[in-house]
Amino acid sequence: MAVIRQLPDRLINQIAAGEVVERPASALKELVENALDAGAQQISITLRRGGIDEITVIDDGSGMTPDDMALAIERHATSKLPDDSLDHIHSLGFRGEALPSIGAVSRLSLTSITAGFDHAWRLVVDGGIVSGPEPAALAKGSMISVTQLFKAVPARLKFLKTERTEQGQCADIVRRLGMAWPEVGFHLTADDRLLLDLPACLPGQSGLQVRIGAIMGQGFAAEAVALDAVRDDIRLTGLVGLPTMNRPTTANIFLFVNGRPIHDRALLGAIRAGYGDTLPRGRHPMAVLFLEVPPSAVDVNVHPAKAEVRFKDAAAVRSLLVGGLMARLRDGSINATSAGGAAAIGKFSIAPDRVAGNDFAPAGNVTLSSGAQRPYLAPPSRQQLASAHAFYRADQGSPRGLLGDDAAPAARMASEGEAEQQNDQRHHLLGAAKAQLHKTYIIAETEDGLTIIDQHAAHERLVMERMKTALAESGVASQNLLLPEVVTLADHHAAAVIEAADMLETMGLVVEGFGAGAVVVRAVPALLGTPDVKRLVADIAEELVELGGSTSLEDRINHVLATVSCHGSVRAGRPLNASEMNALLRDMEITPRSGQCNHGRPTWVKLSLADIERLFGRS
Repeated sequence: MAVIRQLPDRLINQIAAGEVVERPASALKELVENALDAGAQQISITLRRGGIDEITVIDDGSGMTPDDMALAIERHATSKLPDDSLDHIHSLGFRGEALPSIGAVSRLSLTSITAGFDHAWRLVVDGGIVSGPEPAALAKGSMISVTQLFKAVPARLKFLKTERTEQGQCADIVRRLGMAWPEVGFHLTADDRLLLDLPACLPGQSGLQVRIGAIMGQGFAAEAVALDAVRDDIRLTGLVGLPTMNRPTTANIFLFVNGRPIHDRALLGAIRAGYGDTLPRGRHPMAVLFLEVPPSAVDVNVHPAKAEVRFKDAAAVRSLLVGGLMARLRDGSINATSAGGAAAIGKFSIAPDRVAGNDFAPAGNVTLSSGAQRPYLAPPSRQQLASAHAFYRADQGSPRGLLGDDAAPAARMASEGEAEQQNDQRHHLLGAAKAQLHKTYIIAETEDGLTIIDQHAAHERLVMERMKTALAESGVASQNLLLPEVVTLADHHAAAVIEAADMLETMGLVVEGFGAGAVVVRAVPALLGTPDVKRLVADIAEELVELGGSTSLEDRINHVLATVSCHGSVRAGRPLNASEMNALLRDMEITPRSGQCNHGRPTWVKLSLADIERLFGRS
């Protein structure tokens, strides 16, 4: 029979290291957090082979005495609990196992100096064996070096990823801590190559915006909307990207609680819910969010690596996230990112080799906003010139018709009153409608450029928002069909529609079962006019089956509303006159979330006059 015995400290530390030090990034996080808790204003980090061979962190913090250094490598020794209470932790967290655990599986070297000492001291822990402290040279703060990670447990090395992957994980840790501490400078090099150089920023919102721009790109920092919401004693701040600024993964969602970067699936879900129906399915927003919670209302020690926290009132935190995001995005939801306009301008570019290989090329190179060269335009043939002269002679020199028949209603402004009204429309965000292209896209002139609007996508959002408002107030009004229409569906599609009949009725769609694989439609939402009933029900059935039963009722309602409103919107291919186009633009400007259609795609893009002028070499 096995005898119960106390394990030796060295083995205990190695076991603890299995929880605390999963990979080089785990060790780096502990070291940098210790530097921040020590009041460092500048932190320099050096990596070798992704941190496997070496991690060195140098800071200008308060430093340690020789006695502090000796205590720091003992389990459950810390300076972060002055009142011996786990309820009021104001540091980046404490478990008391980081340094001894790291020293148990690697060679850990601590060099530090503090006020009142003439020189620094060095202490080394090599695979759990301690030597020192002894005198050393260091001007200020601390230098902690971890080499030969997992030398004491080489089996752990085979679980690590490639050096590049481990290096990327380390850089991500530094980026996250850099966002949370913009007033601290961070410098990261890997194998003698500079990865990150983040100078210290000024305190406050301006400094935070500079730091976030340096990490996530100036485009995000310039176009994201600032968020500041408070509920009870919980505060939510940060920058959130517009819905059109989305990515395929959650890698660009950064969440912090009291300055600690965390990963929390429930909070990620709340952020996604805050964006509602403005994101395409399978896409995720870009956001940097900071939660400030009273220390007594959050437990930061529920995870060995401090990657998760537990809230005393998790429902209140989720409610603040969802409500704060919804309110802020509703305020700025007409805005569009510049990415759409830059991409549109980029479509006018042409490969440099095509220009270089042609005898007729523009003089000099014109740099566009997208970084491409000035487009090459081939000289017109004699036949083209003759056709152009004939056109102008036939039309007496008038440019009428140049935009095509579809654009003619918007291009002709007969009276001076209409001209004045058009000039006033230019002062609006989306401008004055000038043309309709291919019976699908509206071209509008603004004070500083032009906008291109997808008429179907835009009206789809307008219809949906009206239906949501009506649904919230008293339900969507129904319009009875003169003759009820029977719609034949696959059995499982028909079953899904019948199961959702009560929900659909609140949206103005009245359906009943009609035998196996069929439903009968007795009324449709009045907002839709005269939709194609069979196609409408078939689309709703497909949506319901795809959603399944796992999504919340609100999500199901929003998805079905999106499908219903799609059938009641202005379709692509429908000609619009100037009044109709301008009315659509003005409605967009006052409707929440009109910058994105019901499927999360942008409804409009903007081209600045400066970008257009660059196309023609005018600037």
